[in-house]
Amino acid sequence: MARQIVIDPVTRIEGHAKITIHLGDDGGVEDARFHVTQFRGFEKLCEGRPFHEMPAITARICGICPVSHLIASSKTCDALLAVSIPEAGARLRRVMNLGQFVESHALSFFHLSSPDLLLGMDAEPAQRNIFGLIRANPQAARDGVRLRQFGQQVVEWLGGKRIHPAWVVPGGVSSPLQPELRDRILEAVPEVLEIAQRALADFKRMVDDFGEEVRTFGNFPSLFMSLVTPDGGLELYDGKLRIGDAQGNIIADQLDPTDWPEFLGEAVEPWTYLKFPYYKPLGYPQGMYRVGPLARLNLVEHCGTPLADAELAEFKALQRGAVLSSFHYHYARLIEIVYALERLQQFLSHPDILDTHVRAEAGPNALAGTGVSEAPRGTLFHNYRINEDGLMKSANLMIATGHNNLAMNRAVLQVARHFVQGEDLPDGILNRIEAVVRAFDPCLSCSTHALGRMPLHVQLCGPGGEVVRELRRD
Repeated sequence: MARQIVIDPVTRIEGHAKITIHLGDDGGVEDARFHVTQFRGFEKLCEGRPFHEMPAITARICGICPVSHLIASSKTCDALLAVSIPEAGARLRRVMNLGQFVESHALSFFHLSSPDLLLGMDAEPAQRNIFGLIRANPQAARDGVRLRQFGQQVVEWLGGKRIHPAWVVPGGVSSPLQPELRDRILEAVPEVLEIAQRALADFKRMVDDFGEEVRTFGNFPSLFMSLVTPDGGLELYDGKLRIGDAQGNIIADQLDPTDWPEFLGEAVEPWTYLKFPYYKPLGYPQGMYRVGPLARLNLVEHCGTPLADAELAEFKALQRGAVLSSFHYHYARLIEIVYALERLQQFLSHPDILDTHVRAEAGPNALAGTGVSEAPRGTLFHNYRINEDGLMKSANLMIATGHNNLAMNRAVLQVARHFVQGEDLPDGILNRIEAVVRAFDPCLSCSTHALGRMPLHVQLCGPGGEVVRELRRD
């Protein structure tokens, strides 16, 4: 009879999930699943609210990437207003978004994944955490704190607070940029850009130590999806959708994001609260695709900034076709930090960045709208329907983590099949199964919403249901 290993919950991720690993009689892994155990309810909470409240409401979905929801929601409201926002307002939205990219990517790399990368996947659990990192590599710990601080400061200085700012609004932003604030941000860029380049160089030196993880951490063919500019450049705020395959071929390009129901479907399974988006032309589950830093760098032809373009060329040289190993989400994440800092510098140096015309005013002129942008974890869709009075009839949020759901499940299965052999469960093996999920940097707080504890409890059960071995981490 089949036996089952349960990792509940998965640690060092944003939100609550568990992993079940199903063993056959021979001790080999037959199946593995990534279960999201929270219930999602924001769409229902929004019904009946005035649509112009939606950016402030949806920003509360997540304390890590509230700006992503502010922007996607405000772009949806722009569509309901049927307005073109002022160029200065769009640039300022982009600046805040880039600040969040720096903060979020730094959190993922330095605080959630660096304990594995710098201390080792097999390090003692009591040491394999942020405090162990501080003791072992204080420079890396300081660098991570400084990058996060800078990104949060950009959000706070523009939006008034670091968490759940409300400055991005339907029609643009609520206030123009002041010269002294622009200068304050620009003065800090060289320091944090040096930190980002140091982290990237360190990662490239250490990656050879993780050859087995590179080969097995979600290393399989899939589609990839992201926004791109008209000439195929990296785009985090606007643009059209591009979809590519594992060989590096572009199979669909310049797709209008507002038409996403025509080419993206959403499936559900009874064992998780996270939906399974898929590419409709290939069906479910064959239409699996990945989003986020790895997908974006696989799909773009250039970044548009000198340092990031040089790093992109090295990244693309890793593999003919697309870079398939999900371990390299870490690599792509660091390149995007460099890009975000360079791009932020470009926008703040634009001669019209201090223009005081930053918001278009209007009432509802459409009864449905879609807003799309790139969040740190991937492409984010907001779709709203309102009545003639501007009250919300329905909302559908397709979160970046959801796009990766099929791929995360496939990655967990791949790692489990490679490392799990029978009932012997060293902590390093369990950690690798969690680490492949951390490589995707899922934000389950965005995808689902609940409060809970974050201990680790693993039970290996025999054929009759008896507990053969049990591990607990409080």
